[in-house]
Amino acid sequence: MKPNKPRTGAPARIEYLKVQNFRALREIELKDLTPLTVLLGPNGSGKSTVFDVFAFLAECFELGLRRAWDKRGRAKELKTRGGEGPVVIEIKYREPGYPLITYHLAVDEQRGAPVVVEEWLRWKRGSHGQPFRFLDYREGQGRAVSGELPDEQAKRVEVPLKAADLLAVNALGQFAEHPRVAALRDFITGWYVSYLSADGGRGQPEAGPQERLTKSGDNVANVIQFLAEQHGDRLERIFEVLRRRVPRIERVLAEVMPDGRLLLQIKDAPFSHPVLARFASDGTLKMLAYLVLLNDPAPPPFIGIEEPENFLHPRLLPELAEECRAAGERTQLLVTTHSPFFLNALRPEEVRVLWRDEQGYTQTRRAADLPGVPAFIEHGALLGHLWMEGQLGVGDPLVNQGAPTRPFGGRRSWSSIETMTTARV
Repeated sequence: MKPNKPRTGAPARIEYLKVQNFRALREIELKDLTPLTVLLGPNGSGKSTVFDVFAFLAECFELGLRRAWDKRGRAKELKTRGGEGPVVIEIKYREPGYPLITYHLAVDEQRGAPVVVEEWLRWKRGSHGQPFRFLDYREGQGRAVSGELPDEQAKRVEVPLKAADLLAVNALGQFAEHPRVAALRDFITGWYVSYLSADGGRGQPEAGPQERLTKSGDNVANVIQFLAEQHGDRLERIFEVLRRRVPRIERVLAEVMPDGRLLLQIKDAPFSHPVLARFASDGTLKMLAYLVLLNDPAPPPFIGIEEPENFLHPRLLPELAEECRAAGERTQLLVTTHSPFFLNALRPEEVRVLWRDEQGYTQTRRAADLPGVPAFIEHGALLGHLWMEGQLGVGDPLVNQGAPTRPFGGRRSWSSIETMTTARV
């Protein structure tokens, strides 16, 4: 089967995630992932742990398995309490025009050091073909099939790695003869799992344009300098949205100082002189960082954002959710939230509800699959309202920590939801 011609600018997409033995994630699956996927649940439900799965995998490629493993406290802290076997991460992703590819990574610890006990890539070419592994490694030893469209008839070449803690995809993906492996490597190394902070925009970095925000956003002035020089129309759109969200803000300036540092300033419309970013509000700087990230001219293939509601006025959150969905046309986003205002702009298929079962392990379901939720939405209810009313079965730490299994999940009746919906209209 020949691949279809890829759509211009179409991003690769993760469609499935499975995690085993990763902290409270004894075994979870996220199926049919959407371009915008939002994780919802009470504190301690496992949202940040799912978020960290993506950070861990990205760091394995960027920094190496040993550093990513040690950073999280090694097996003692990283593996599920009482769990047996390795940590397993499996993703299914699709490049435009190619079959669905499964990447499977299993890591365990031997004599205090992490080891890749199993790593493979698999796909099925054609509707009647059998799935086969075109990369298959265990503890640094294995084989791979080269070529643009590797298949079961192609020759498998043994390529030993120097150490058992090296990832085969990261190593072989640097060679042109393995283009599908290289595509996955490029995909994962391009992920942006952010930990944006308001303080990040208050620094005075060295001048010089930079194309992408750092994980903390401490180079937002450099990115604005880049946009001003190369993508003025996109920067103007950012300012336009910022003016709507933060009253009286006119524009943001990145000025090079005599000592070579870059000074970020915010121009307030009523005043002739701009204000230094270090004196701006946390909310203004956080909103600016989000807009810069979501309007990247060449966005990362995957973006992770934790709790975007922090420091932002609640009324800004539905619009930020819409910005995230719009960005989902060019990238894929994973967001964690506690905000009903952010949820109110979301669709049930975009939201995954998380909770801890009686054994303390994280479980998850789509909001669209919870009893009663589709009917409520059909009658005009909003997800944030349903969550606050207890209709999702989780999220209120003082009322319900269990699984969302009750017929309509919560404490209110149909008439209550209809009244709430009528009041909104």
